Amino acid sequence: MAKSKSVYICSNCGAQSARWIGRCPSCGEWNTYVEEVIHQEKSEQGWQHPEGKKVDAKAVPIHEVPQGYERRTATPDHEFNRVLGGGIVPGSLVLLGGEPGIGKSTLMLQIALALTDQKILYLSGEESISQIRMRAARLGMSQAPHLYLMAETNTDAVFRQTRTLRPDLLIVDSVQTLQSELLDSAAGSISQIRECAGEMQRFAKDTRTPVFLIGHITKDGTLAGPKLLEHMVDTVVQFEGDRNYGYRILRSVKNRYGSTSELGIYEMQNNGLREVSNPSEILLSQRDENLSGVTVSATLEGMRPLLIEVQALVSNSSYGTPQRTANGFDLRRMNMLLAVIEKRLGFRLGTKDVFVNIAGGLRINEPATDLALICAILSSHEDTAIAQNVCFAAETGLSGEIRPVVRVENRIREAEKLGFKKVYVSRYNMKGLDTSRFGIEIVPVGTLEEIYRLLF
Repeated sequence: MAKSKSVYICSNCGAQSARWIGRCPSCGEWNTYVEEVIHQEKSEQGWQHPEGKKVDAKAVPIHEVPQGYERRTATPDHEFNRVLGGGIVPGSLVLLGGEPGIGKSTLMLQIALALTDQKILYLSGEESISQIRMRAARLGMSQAPHLYLMAETNTDAVFRQTRTLRPDLLIVDSVQTLQSELLDSAAGSISQIRECAGEMQRFAKDTRTPVFLIGHITKDGTLAGPKLLEHMVDTVVQFEGDRNYGYRILRSVKNRYGSTSELGIYEMQNNGLREVSNPSEILLSQRDENLSGVTVSATLEGMRPLLIEVQALVSNSSYGTPQRTANGFDLRRMNMLLAVIEKRLGFRLGTKDVFVNIAGGLRINEPATDLALICAILSSHEDTAIAQNVCFAAETGLSGEIRPVVRVENRIREAEKLGFKKVYVSRYNMKGLDTSRFGIEIVPVGTLEEIYRLLF
């Protein structure tokens, strides 16, 4: 009979202790230790090496490693390839996280259906195989002989199937539903997530099979499970977006095989997710007339230039304390910019309600949106429209100076491509910038007072 013992595991970071501790010494969180029962006896369960025994690794000089050892598999989804760094790396372990209903399972099923030259095993612990086929039929591709479905949560049963099937790609939906017989705890517990992810990691490295793990997130937006899970995998990808809008953003937050500065944009439709190759054209509304409180900002999402519409509404406060609301923008940064406007331009906004919205349901954290937001607030306050063919790309400092932004040429080129006639940038961005290469008027500004005189 297998011996077992109880240990206490931090639900936040995965640290272990022989007794209960009020505050975790590793991450500093309070009341996060939960009891787990772990077998002490060695077991033959779980993932075992294909040869049935442990194989000692040998050190190899880096110049002797074959060039094609990490050859990527490109998918038909160009946005997906961009985020992963060019395609799927053999033996990689990828964690995909996102809110419930955002489209994680739909995205992975589309990728599985599109890779017709690969043998793919789609493992689901949340749906039956008939339900998965219904989703595939909705995507218009229920006839896919290369795709194998399996509804199972036991890791031993999964690995027995992989030894028989030998898939080229394994998709697990989701890692929180997996359960290893090495542990007595319930599926979704800290120890189960850690053990199952470890078994999947060993399987991926031993067989050179890429594994995609779909993960749940907590109420504060972080991935459910121990922080160790993010350290174990090779790539962490977040699928973001507002379910009230049709647009989704695929963002890489960790990537051992590529850049974390890339992102992919999708549009959710009735028949699945569609790639958006030029998101700026979709995110910008088609206005027939100039309206006050609306500006356009040339931002960067990762390495990708993106033009977004910034909307602001300034009105008299009728209910005592003025309201400050920001949708898609950091509220604390908005309050800071309001203070800059009051101090440097002399406007009294303390008695005004201020509402800010980023159109399209996007969330923007880049400082280069500062100038567009300030101009939108001033436009609404003065009830004076700013021309539709004007955009902004600059950060604003506390002293009211207009600060430079990175990759300003990419922003200007994107604005020119979409038909804008004028772009306001920091005068410090003009050093070394050849304006003759652009067919758009570039207006350098240095302070808020200067841009106020130019626009109003």
